[in-house]
Amino acid sequence: MKFGFVSLGCSKNLSDSERVMSLILANDHQLVDDPKKAEVIIINTCGFINSAKEESINTILEMAEHKQDKCRYLVVIGCLVQRYLSDLKNSLPEVDRFITIDEYDDLPRIFTQLFEQDFHHYGKAQRVYATKPWIAYLKIAEGCNNRCSYCAIPLIRGSYRSISSDIIIEEAKMMALKGVKELVLIAQDTTYYGYDIDQKYHLHELLKELDKIEGFVWIRILYMYPDEIYPELIKTMKTSSKVLPYFDIPIQHGSDRMLKAMNRRGSVSDIMNMISIIRNTFAQPVLRTTLIVGYPNEKDSDHVDSLELIKKIGWDRLGAFTYSHEEDTPAYDLDDNIEDGLKQKRLDEIMRLQQEVVAKNNQRLINTHLQVLIEDHDQIKDYYRGRSIYSAPDGVDGIVYVRSDDKALKFGEFYLVRITEASAYDLKGYIVDN
Repeated sequence: MKFGFVSLGCSKNLSDSERVMSLILANDHQLVDDPKKAEVIIINTCGFINSAKEESINTILEMAEHKQDKCRYLVVIGCLVQRYLSDLKNSLPEVDRFITIDEYDDLPRIFTQLFEQDFHHYGKAQRVYATKPWIAYLKIAEGCNNRCSYCAIPLIRGSYRSISSDIIIEEAKMMALKGVKELVLIAQDTTYYGYDIDQKYHLHELLKELDKIEGFVWIRILYMYPDEIYPELIKTMKTSSKVLPYFDIPIQHGSDRMLKAMNRRGSVSDIMNMISIIRNTFAQPVLRTTLIVGYPNEKDSDHVDSLELIKKIGWDRLGAFTYSHEEDTPAYDLDDNIEDGLKQKRLDEIMRLQQEVVAKNNQRLINTHLQVLIEDHDQIKDYYRGRSIYSAPDGVDGIVYVRSDDKALKFGEFYLVRITEASAYDLKGYIVDN
């Protein structure tokens, strides 16, 4: 059978999509890019915030139109299904089967029954990846225990469950054998890894084992909770030959009052102390964060606190989002009393300030040399696109434009680049040597 696949949402969702696609290919079926040619269309949905839910619903309705073509089965899986199963069943009769996250381990039986063809389980060696061949996301845990007041993730994904280190290492070795050079560790909270088992943090131990695997050049960690960046983890990252000093630390706000309202642990002072330790340990750490704007009862003074914290820390990368009022979260009982216009105004102020901060930070990189992973080529403008350690592969950190007059560069290879220009988010340079 020919399967079309649409994966929405975050990298954790993409990892789930890869698992389903692996099952399809392992059972001798085909993946097609054109939904008009698909006999089965599977949509992996996101249900995190309102805009993501709207995108998921619109995608389902769009894909349902292909049932007039070759499509015989429309299957919807993922976070939206986990959160709103009964509502979706009642409102979307076009869908032949909704599959919750809780049912993923039973996918072979479900597919066998639904498609009337035998689907067997598949081994780790049959895993396929939806990313570029030199990049892979490796999920190290499911769920979350943080219970932030605005967040629906625990409702969707459940409590934190660390994946066995043996399973992680085995999968990582298979990734390296397939040619993966940048390994990206993901979870709702990577720093909590292992704590659910024996109330001790174990991410540093996992990193030491991953660091031994031949083939990886970069190991990048995403989603680190501020107060869980512990001394042994920093020490391990410092002594590792492959783990990048890339700290993706969503702090969510710059006001102590708002952090408390959001049920976030720690304070602004704690965040500042942690950043100081990181900068005293690493010569050039990369600092990335996210902020929420317009949480219920956010005052002008709280917003000013966020602006001041951006100035003090000087984040290399920052994303900000307006608050989304999500049912069944603790914050849903609060009045969503910040007008949309004011939310957007505050968001714009944060992003304008961050643009100034990044432009200033990037100016410091001019005439320095960066290792760049080449990923694409613009034949018309004759430059390559790549990423340095400053940019994760999720498309939000900016890129490096690279000139190479003497030789063609290979995608998925690392080159030393001299930086000659810098803008608010992107860098330009030329090849120095391989």
